[in-house]
Amino acid sequence: MQQNYGQYTANDQQVWQQLYQLQIQQIEMYASKAYIKGMQQCGFTPHSIPHIDEVNKQLMAITGWSIEIVAGLIDNKLFFELLGQKKFPASTWLRSMEELDYLQEPDMFHDVLGHVPLLATKDFCGFLEKLANIALLYIDDKTTIEAISRLYWYTVEFGLIQEDDQLKIYGAGILSSSGETLYAISSAIPERIPYNVETILAIPYIKDKFQQQYFVIPSYKYLYQSLTELDSILKQPTIF
Repeated sequence: MQQNYGQYTANDQQVWQQLYQLQIQQIEMYASKAYIKGMQQCGFTPHSIPHIDEVNKQLMAITGWSIEIVAGLIDNKLFFELLGQKKFPASTWLRSMEELDYLQEPDMFHDVLGHVPLLATKDFCGFLEKLANIALLYIDDKTTIEAISRLYWYTVEFGLIQEDDQLKIYGAGILSSSGETLYAISSAIPERIPYNVETILAIPYIKDKFQQQYFVIPSYKYLYQSLTELDSILKQPTIF
């Protein structure tokens, strides 16, 4: 599939601009340094919807990753196959003005602004690729794939990182939501828990409201290296 840039309407451009303006101040305050650097490297601006081909040129030069355009949600097998090939699946449609605050299915703002900046960080990319390759070994085992999906959920989508004695955000599900950004960082309600693979595998994810807990990694290298533990856990015959 390709991005048909000429089909974006003035309303689509306005949606991107408003979402960007709503979120950028919080991103600058609360996002991981690597995420902010990745935004700059990808050339994201509030002025217009990104051209995927241009973003891919930047990513390929930095980490060898690229954005693979998909129509919407895809099945687990294709999703992990793409990640294993260093391709991140993303849609190119945008929500309506009436859906600025909440969206049930991920759109381009979530997929591209939320996820893509960290595709310029090598250890994070290594985590995605290795997680995908592990998942493909168990792709027909629904229970194991569910557990692996939880690890993805509490890191790639809703992860926090400790940077220079400050709590920062790297999860796309948080950074593409102004409400959850403030909730995850400044609210006293959710728990912030040190990252632990075995703990995460046992916690079902939440889709219809803000998370009850967030897991905090000390670094992207640590996140990548933790997959050795995941591999060991999954090889235990009675883990689930």
